[in-house]
Formats: sequence, structure tokens, C-alpha cells
Amino acid sequence: MKTAASVFALALALGSTGCIKQVLVDGQIEGTRRAAGAADTIGDYELAKSATEAGLVQFEGMHALSPKNEDALFLLTKSWAGYGFAFVDDERERADDAGDSELQDYHQRRGLMAYDRAIFYGVDLLAHRAGGFAEAKKSDATLKPWLRHFDDARDAGNLLWTGYAYLLRADLMKSTGDAVGIGAVGELHIGVAMLERAAELDPGYAHYGGVIALATYHARPMVDAQELEQSRLLFETVLARTERKNLVAQVSYARGYACSKGDKKLYESLLREVLGAADSEATLHLNNAIAKRRARRYLLPSHEQECRLK
Repeated sequence: MKTAASVFALALALGSTGCIKQVLVDGQIEGTRRAAGAADTIGDYELAKSATEAGLVQFEGMHALSPKNEDALFLLTKSWAGYGFAFVDDERERADDAGDSELQDYHQRRGLMAYDRAIFYGVDLLAHRAGGFAEAKKSDATLKPWLRHFDDARDAGNLLWTGYAYLLRADLMKSTGDAVGIGAVGELHIGVAMLERAAELDPGYAHYGGVIALATYHARPMVDAQELEQSRLLFETVLARTERKNLVAQVSYARGYACSKGDKKLYESLLREVLGAADSEATLHLNNAIAKRRARRYLLPSHEQECRLK
């Protein structure tokens, strides 16, 4: 009887140790998510880039230790999408400006990898709330009802970063003409629907980041006048709600609406506003450092020519 009791106690101890380790890992991941916003206060672009790269490696490790942890999935979704846009795409544009097609292609592949990973983790994250995405995503007729499973403002972030990755991937690959590019563009509707749902649940999330992305989408080339006006109204709403403090809105307004409209005066005034803006609230330091960096580039004659400004 004593031996049996000892064996049971040993088994219980071993099982408890495993549970305790999992609790500790999950607690660390939860704390990391709460602290991750501190990176947004870093206005040093190069330092933020290094910190983001280190964070991605850390988050991948956390996910390996706790594959079902939603905080780890969120951190990976947001960080891969943000890294692709803020840093990899910046390097791709610089290579393109320098006329280095080989380097531009290299960074394009890196960007595709970043967005693919963001989508992979984002879809996994959303599956914790609702199954059946593989069937639902085939058309708006099935996708939009499926997105109604997400009915809490806390779902906005999961939807926004996943949807944003879909949009960024389509924009990156739209000119390739290969099977990967066609596939990415063919899934653009997924990102749009997710961003629309995120904006319905919490429009102010990420300093109106989802609304900015939708406004940019509605200003894509070859849209009709009605949709272009929809873009303008969304941008003006964001500028009013953010008191013009999130400078990414002005850059997107210039490169989206003003570019499609061919409005040189608006284009240049928005970008010069960005360059002349003072430091804003701490949580926008990184956002605005990225915006200023791009505003300088987009004022170059080569980028103005892309817009056929008048």
C-alpha cells in the first residue's frame, strides 16, 4: 500500500511540474504582450528595427514552447506584419530607388515571407474563436457572415493585424504576374473584410490603423470617383479623430488618395506637414519616425512622377 501511494505521489509531482512550467511560460508570454507596446515609444528607427528583429525571434520561441497560447500568436501576427511594412518594405523601396533590381527582388521575397507568416499565425489565432475559415474565405458571401463570430471589441486587434497582412501581401505582389502574385491579389477581399469588421468593432484601435488601411484600399488605382471620395472621407475622419497626430495617416492620404487623384498640391502639403510636425504622444514615436522617413522619400521627383501629379 505504501509503495502504491509513493508511486501515485511521484506521478502527481511530475504532472504538477509540467503544469507549473506551462503556467510559468504562459505567464511570461502574457507579460511580454502587455509590455510589447513600449516599443511604439522608440523614435529611433534603427534601434526599433533591431528590437523588432530580436522580438520576432523571442516570440517564435515562445510559440514553440506554447503553441496554443493566443498572446504568442497575436505577438507573431502583429510583429511579422509590422516588420514587413515598417522595415523590409522600406529596404525594398530604397533598393528600387537605387536601381538595384536584384536587391529589390531579394527584399520582396523577404516581405512576402513576413506577410505569409503573419497570415499563418493570424489565421491560427482566429481559429481559436471560430472554425471553418478555409471554406468561409472563398467569397464575401461566406466570409462576411463568418466574421460575425467576432463580436467583441477585443477581437479588433486579431482581425486588424491578420487583415492588414493580407492587404500588404497583395500590394507587394500585385505587379509580379506570377502564380504567387495572382494568388495574393485573389485573396485581397479577405483582408478588406477583416479590416472592415475590425473597424466596426473598434475603429480607434491602433490609432485608427484599420481605418487608414481601408482608406488607402479605396484609393487604389483605377477606382471610380465614388470609391475615391469614400477614401477621402475616411482619411479626413482619421485626421479629425487623431488630431493629425498619427502621421502615417497623412503619408497614406498622400500616397493613396492624392496620388490617385493626381492632386500635386494636396500630395506635397500632406508630406510637408509630416516633415514639419513636432514630436507627438509617446505611443506614436515609432509610427511617426516611419512616416517622416517615407515622407522624405515620397517627395523625391521619381516618386512624384509615379503619381502623375498635376
